[in-house]
Amino acid sequence: MNKVIINSDIEKGTISKHIYGQFAEHLGRCIYEGIWVGEDSIIPNTKGIRNDVLEALKQLQIPVLRWPGGCFADEYHWKDGIGPRENRKRMVNTHWGGVVENNHFGTHEFMLLCELLECEPYICGNVGSGTVQEMSEWVEYMTFDGESPMANWRKENGREKPWKLKYFGVGNENWGCGGNMRPEYYADLYRRYQTYARNYGDNRLYKIAGGANIDDYNWTETLMERASSLMDGLSLHYYTIPGDFWKGKGSSLQFSEQEWFITMQKALYMDELITKHSTIMDKYDPEKRVSLIIDEWGTWFDVEPGTNPGFLYQQNSIRDAIVAALHFHIFHQHCDRVHMANIAQTVNVLQAMVLTEGEKMLKTPTYYIFDMFKVHQDAALLSLETDIENIAVEDFHLPKVSVSASKNDSGQIHISLCNMSLSEKTDVNIQLRGVNKIAEISGEILTADYRNAHNSFENPEAVKPENFTEFTLIDQFIEVSLPPMSIIMLSVKE
Repeated sequence: MNKVIINSDIEKGTISKHIYGQFAEHLGRCIYEGIWVGEDSIIPNTKGIRNDVLEALKQLQIPVLRWPGGCFADEYHWKDGIGPRENRKRMVNTHWGGVVENNHFGTHEFMLLCELLECEPYICGNVGSGTVQEMSEWVEYMTFDGESPMANWRKENGREKPWKLKYFGVGNENWGCGGNMRPEYYADLYRRYQTYARNYGDNRLYKIAGGANIDDYNWTETLMERASSLMDGLSLHYYTIPGDFWKGKGSSLQFSEQEWFITMQKALYMDELITKHSTIMDKYDPEKRVSLIIDEWGTWFDVEPGTNPGFLYQQNSIRDAIVAALHFHIFHQHCDRVHMANIAQTVNVLQAMVLTEGEKMLKTPTYYIFDMFKVHQDAALLSLETDIENIAVEDFHLPKVSVSASKNDSGQIHISLCNMSLSEKTDVNIQLRGVNKIAEISGEILTADYRNAHNSFENPEAVKPENFTEFTLIDQFIEVSLPPMSIIMLSVKE
């Protein structure tokens, strides 16, 4: 029997809502068609932003949205994306498919999107191919409320008052597509560039340095040693890839049982990465002032057959949903250091929330995990103790169940459970300590009968949440029966 003890009166910290953040890059059909269709489109839209996607994303209560990249950020020149659209400079998106970027979706359009979503913008500046002056003037254009060339230009383009902008990234993946730099060189560039990303009026930037790729602990060491006093956050990028990045990442839908467990194992590796990077950060920042910002994460498979290889379009199955749940549980446990995470990406790219095809749109299994788990946003992480059986399949030794629990401001407890087994139902005994009397329990479940079950435009609701009632309450104990390949959210009221 799997046992979980939840200490409802012991809080370990606050689960930042920002770990449920999103990432939208100028890549494939994420921005164009996925989010932006233009005001003249036959697809219903609000000032060019498609309504169906907008409404679906609003349901998730997205806290923060990262833009314009990704690799695209370090070839993006913001001045090309403002002013009358017919006059905007066209460019080639060299990183992603070699397509023409018309710059119709720029600063004003992105800020409008964030206003409509009621989320905070997270903008990534260009260090790789941009100048200090360019970055400095972008911050001035967006946030300065006064008389200046950039502020006046913003007003001429239709925005009288400045925007509020907190999160600002100084470069992206500068160890790779952002310039192939050494950590020592980037640390010095970061120090220089961030100096001129100024605070205007009462707007205070939360400056995020471009951090490590996966397990490059030397990068973290160097950045923390040389520049931590000048940063508020340091990023980390890690994708769950069951295959080989260069030779074949694996199919999103046609995968074996072994690939299922490899995927789970690699998703759980995020815990080790956060632990080791955090240990280095603790050395230079024992007060944990500098946050770890995991602003690119998620599954990365081979593109769907017949699609542009530079567009990174992939389907999304129950496997992706479980990967998302596992990541959230890991982020919760590291809430003392992890302030934000941004899944890659919001629409039509990698592990997307929604997929579009012309006028049609569907919600993916991953979408529903974000929807179910939003109850954890800004809630108190509860202490728990577990005694969980392992999955014994070939050489894999993974826990059958992953669990996390939180308490919101009204005292309601939410318990999320994930069964990674492909074929075995799993029973869990949950003891709730510190609760006087349980008045009500309700449940929701996301599961499927097949390991590659997914939503298609022919069958858009093949995988969706349902009410869950396979639990019994005896005093302070909850007996839960988890079907294979399932994610469950229990809501408990005293």
